[in-house]
Amino acid sequence: MILATFLTLAPILVVFILGGLRVVDQYERGVILTFGRYAGVKNPGLTWILLGVQRMIKIDLRINSIDIPRQEVITKDNVTVGINAVVYFRVVNPVKAFLEIKDYYKATALYAQAALRDVIGGIELDDLLAERKKIATEIRSVVDVATDPWGISVTAIKIQDIELPADMKKVMAKQAEAERQRRAVIIRAEGEMQAAENLSKAAEILNYAPGGLSLRTLKTIDNLQADPSKMVIFALPTEVLEGFKILSAQKGEGKEGRREYQKRKFEDSDLDENK
Repeated sequence: MILATFLTLAPILVVFILGGLRVVDQYERGVILTFGRYAGVKNPGLTWILLGVQRMIKIDLRINSIDIPRQEVITKDNVTVGINAVVYFRVVNPVKAFLEIKDYYKATALYAQAALRDVIGGIELDDLLAERKKIATEIRSVVDVATDPWGISVTAIKIQDIELPADMKKVMAKQAEAERQRRAVIIRAEGEMQAAENLSKAAEILNYAPGGLSLRTLKTIDNLQADPSKMVIFALPTEVLEGFKILSAQKGEGKEGRREYQKRKFEDSDLDENK
């Protein structure tokens, strides 16, 4: 009688025991509920639950990514831009992620969209384009603080694309072109100034170096025409030019002396007439 009862209950007992076996993967945690109440967390490995009394919900602890669809946002300076972003987060507390929020994945995505609009709405367009990483960090901080009671940790938020209106793109292209032209003019002016300084120094060196000016003159003549048969050169020694300079200087001094003599003579004649 007892043996027959045991043989009858044995299959049921085996099914009951085997049916309660559960496997928790390394990247998961199992939240146990007993009659609907929280009863603990199962770590990775083989575990067992009491069928009909307990149930286990597996929570994935790996990093998840949420693609935030294109958002039309008006910046602080009233420019409409379209922004795409990606949110990376993970569950750090499986109990809170299951008990405190119904769908932590959807809730995190919606809150990230709202935070994206709020933060970018208080920033001007120039700052948005220049400080993309800083703005993404600010949005991540806002979302991370809000999702912390849910057992969620936001690891990063990346702004993928910033789409500008067509007319704004044209204005920015003209501005960039004007900036490049301004830089080109400045660089050209600096180059001419440096060239003038070097030429001035070279002229001083040639003026004081014996024969330097003659060598430079010959080099210049050599560069005038590649074919010597088509070129006629009248060479004049530089000493002759120096002589002309000295004579012109003396002539100028003589003129100044005569002018001074005539001036004095005229003054003396005026004094005689007055007497």
